[in-house]
Parts: sequence; C-alpha cells; structure tokens
Amino acid sequence: MARPEQVLVLEPQHELKFRGPFTDVVTATLKLTNPTDRNVCFKVKTTAPRRYCVRPNSGIIDAGTSINVSVMLQPFDYDPNEKSKHKFMVQSMLAPYDMTDMEGVWKEAKPEELMDSKLRCTFEMPLENDKTTEHSVLPKSASVSLDDGEVKKIMEECKRLQMEVQRLREENKQIREDDGLRKRKVTSVAASHSSNTMTTTAMRDEGLSTRVLALCLLFFVIGAIVGKLVL
Repeated sequence: MARPEQVLVLEPQHELKFRGPFTDVVTATLKLTNPTDRNVCFKVKTTAPRRYCVRPNSGIIDAGTSINVSVMLQPFDYDPNEKSKHKFMVQSMLAPYDMTDMEGVWKEAKPEELMDSKLRCTFEMPLENDKTTEHSVLPKSASVSLDDGEVKKIMEECKRLQMEVQRLREENKQIREDDGLRKRKVTSVAASHSSNTMTTTAMRDEGLSTRVLALCLLFFVIGAIVGKLVL
C-alpha cells in the first residue's frame, strides 16, 4: 500500500542551502507548516548525523500552525570539487486524539500512516566579487541618504566637539599651572622651615657654648679664690 502524501508544507521544499565560509557553524532554517485541522507529529532525520545538529529534531505541530527547524552544519574543510551527498528526511504522521506518549506513537505507527519528504544539501562559498560589492554598495547608499540638513547637523556637531576639545585643553593647561604653583609653594615653605630650624639650632648651640664658657670662668674664679684662702 502506497504511503499517504505529505500533509506538511516545507520551506524550502527540496533543497537546504548552506553558505560558507565553513570555518564556523552554518545554519539553515527549515519551516514546517501544518495546514490541516489535526495535530501532526514530525521527525527530522539525516544521512550524516555527526555533521549536523537539528533543533528541534522532533515534536508536534498544532493544527494551522508552523515551526522553524534550525539545521546547523558543523565546521569542516570545504572542498569545492566535492559534491555533497547529505540528505534530510522529514517524517510525519497525524497525531492520535488520545496521544500521551509520542515515542510510543512512533513505535506503534503503521507504515501506511507515515508520510515523508526528502531534501538534499548544497554548499556554497561566497564569491570574492560579492564581498567587494557588499562593501562598496553600503557606503554609497549611506551617503545618498544624507540630505543637506543632516550634513549641517554633522558639521555643527563637529564644530561643537572641536570647541569642547579646546576647552578641555585649556582646563588641562590651567590645572598644570596650578599644580606647578602649588609645588613651588610647598618647596618654598619647606625651605623656609628648614632655614628656621637651622637658625634655632644655631641659636641653641650658641647659647650652650656661652653657658659652658660662663661655667668655665666661674670655676676659674672659684679656684682662684680657694687658692688664695689656702695660702
């Protein structure tokens, strides 16, 4: 008995395109739409399960709704001479009204209840002239979108920024001058304090010397007097 026709609508229908470079993960999106009035169970399978990550790879699509399936191709060394033989299959079946266990439903499903659609994979590398065109077109479109009013605003903003830079330079200069003045004042105060300290020390030393000399003279006089009394 032939299998029933696929009820899900696939976008794209026949081919998943992956556009390089393939040094990082490349993702293609597969949209599944359920146009029926019944919930539909689905599974996504591939002939190269180690090369792809599919999210979600199974589930239920409610009646009249759709979901997006992300197909992520893992990084690999691309060879333009090697054609891709990878294929995907979307398998589906009408969900039973009393369904409680989806895995059990798949195990108990009869072959004539299953529907499937197959897609092939293609790899494409962006051409160098495509990159050049993308980079050259963008500045041109940006320049065209600027009118005279926007140009005037940009010029005024540049002028304001220049004035702000000049003001900051003057403030920086004033700060340096004030800092230099403070340093000179600190140096002057330190020198004055050192001079006062030296003067005080000299006066103390001079006073000490005077007292020592007076004591020596006093001892000499006392000695002289004591000597006369003895004689």
